[in-house]
Amino acid sequence: MDDALRALTDAADLARAFATADHAALVRRLASMVSGSVRGGGKVLICGNGGSLCDATHFAEELTGRFRADRPAIPAIAIAEPGHLTCVGNDYGFDRVFARGVEALGRRGDTLIVLSTSGNSANILAGVEAGRRQGMSIAALLGKSGGALRGRCDVEIIAPGETSDRIQEIHMLVLHTVVQLVEKDLYGV
Repeated sequence: MDDALRALTDAADLARAFATADHAALVRRLASMVSGSVRGGGKVLICGNGGSLCDATHFAEELTGRFRADRPAIPAIAIAEPGHLTCVGNDYGFDRVFARGVEALGRRGDTLIVLSTSGNSANILAGVEAGRRQGMSIAALLGKSGGALRGRCDVEIIAPGETSDRIQEIHMLVLHTVVQLVEKDLYGV
């Protein structure tokens, strides 16, 4: 099997392995958490590092913009603004970039979604702690063993896979499914 076919096959195999009733239940719980926050006048904050930050911004734009159908915008913010990240990183250290964003923007009734393929990123852990102090509902999309974040969030979805790229592909599948479920729940589309 050539490298291209092996890569496509590996990704498809992981997606099939992830497609279980237990994972579907967790995805529905996450979607319900998001819908509940929005219904209550709240918003969604999302954060991650590297490719996971790119996935966070992609998820936020799917909510605020358009996914499959026209519907009202859904309030979502990825903690990704370069000025914020570099200011806080410079003044407080990179470990505080998400915590400061959550402290500034998060409120009781909001949902915080963190993305981490390892579950061990200090800045994500600090963001979760800040979310707890703010009274937010917290969900984590993780990989491997779940790392230090495992057991600290209200909903935890651990993607199979040993490499960040495969884990992130499952995370994006989860996030797209959440948008689909939230759109249907809130707006019937």
